Amino acid sequence: MAKAIMVQGTMSNAGKSIITAGLCRIFKQDGYKVAPFKSQNMALNSFITKDGLEMGRAQVVQAEASGIEPDIRMNPILLKPTNDKGSQVIVNGEVIGNIGAQNYYKFKKELRKDVEKAYADLSAEYDIIVIEGAGSPAEINLNDDDFVNMGMAKIADAPVLLVGDIDRGGVFASLYGTVKLLPETDQDMIKGLVINKFRGDLEILKPGLKQIEDIIEKPILGVVPYLDVDIEDEDSLSSRLKDNDMVKLIDIAVIYTPRISNFTDFNALERFEFTSVRYVRSVSDLGNPDLIIIPGTKNTMSDLLWMRQCGLEAKILKMNSNGTPVIGICGGYQMMGKTISDPEGLEHGGDIRGMGLLNTSTVFEKQKTRTRVTGTVNKISGYFEKLTGAKFVGYEIHNGESDNEGSELLDLDNKVRDGSYNGNSLGCYVHGIFDEGDFSEKLMDILLAEKGVDKETTLNMTFADYKEKQYDSLADGLRENLDIDKIYEILNEGV
Repeated sequence: MAKAIMVQGTMSNAGKSIITAGLCRIFKQDGYKVAPFKSQNMALNSFITKDGLEMGRAQVVQAEASGIEPDIRMNPILLKPTNDKGSQVIVNGEVIGNIGAQNYYKFKKELRKDVEKAYADLSAEYDIIVIEGAGSPAEINLNDDDFVNMGMAKIADAPVLLVGDIDRGGVFASLYGTVKLLPETDQDMIKGLVINKFRGDLEILKPGLKQIEDIIEKPILGVVPYLDVDIEDEDSLSSRLKDNDMVKLIDIAVIYTPRISNFTDFNALERFEFTSVRYVRSVSDLGNPDLIIIPGTKNTMSDLLWMRQCGLEAKILKMNSNGTPVIGICGGYQMMGKTISDPEGLEHGGDIRGMGLLNTSTVFEKQKTRTRVTGTVNKISGYFEKLTGAKFVGYEIHNGESDNEGSELLDLDNKVRDGSYNGNSLGCYVHGIFDEGDFSEKLMDILLAEKGVDKETTLNMTFADYKEKQYDSLADGLRENLDIDKIYEILNEGV
């Protein structure tokens, strides 16, 4: 069985996912066979494995950092919020239904066996498992039957590293409060503290580090600064979605809908040094972009109505008619069609008018499509004609099925056609279409040509190579700022 170490946080977005990924990379670099694990993840960013199963993208990132293929056992439970009080529940990669929060906590006991089995199976195949917690272990109202934080640490006999976010302020109070709200047996499982997202002069912080060590009687393993690495963020708390108003030569605006999902689809576009990707919530923020992207969403109909009510739909339609290209991915693709129907009441119920940018109609069905895909852009005409022949790799996660009335955009290698195009508008169901292949490069050629720029856009590295470099940079940053020897000692001593 593998040795285990667990990363927990004083709050959501304390940096657990990134610290976990960095430790995975360090252990891999040091010659160990390592895998990540998170028993329960709540996020709208998900991924389809080669087996056609759905898991959280945070564990995909951590698997990439570990140098291994993402495996559903790394994230046996995924919760995808559908509204303020309920989520779609995915267990071992399969949707079991939409469940309200109250009912989920009643049902939760039944899922413990799935978590234990997934962990045991994974542990039998690896040297080290780096486990990530969720939220905070001090959410004392949720600790009964817990298998996410301290409950998971007990299942795995894993010592715990507790991460606090200093950037939000009150890090010493949050570390102290988290530890002291736990039972003594759980406090004993915490073997070290990590302060994350530090900016400033470390010398000024040092007296506080000594005091908190003395008060809590836990060692500070390091202070991690904001690291200059480009690694996928877990969820909508991502800084990518906030305060990004920098505009470069090619300005891409992604519509930030209330239920945006899989926004990591657009990270690949940021690797072009001349490209900015902004997330836009209002008409006033939209500006005059070179490309508008409507992303995936967990509730297509509600988010389309939101765009309609806030004026973004009308603004996008006007800009598109004046020449601004629009691309829709998954739910965004569905919005761009003529009609959306939900006869089963899976999202909103009933029928609504689409944006009318594409000659498609979508009907939601109970059966969820989950598949990995590869393919080529068909011979197309109009604004995006130069995309013809572009190759791509990606995956599909959707309930709706859309007709395309003879304007099929993509030829998938499984003999299925997907997507649609119309003038300077196109859309498809393929997540990750910008990541691999030459789709992104050809798209950039089109956008640069519109700007009148004659520039070679071929990259010196693929997006996969780019990500590898980022994982190595993350590992270097953690090695420089954490006591890795002490972390190995904690790992080997266990609980």
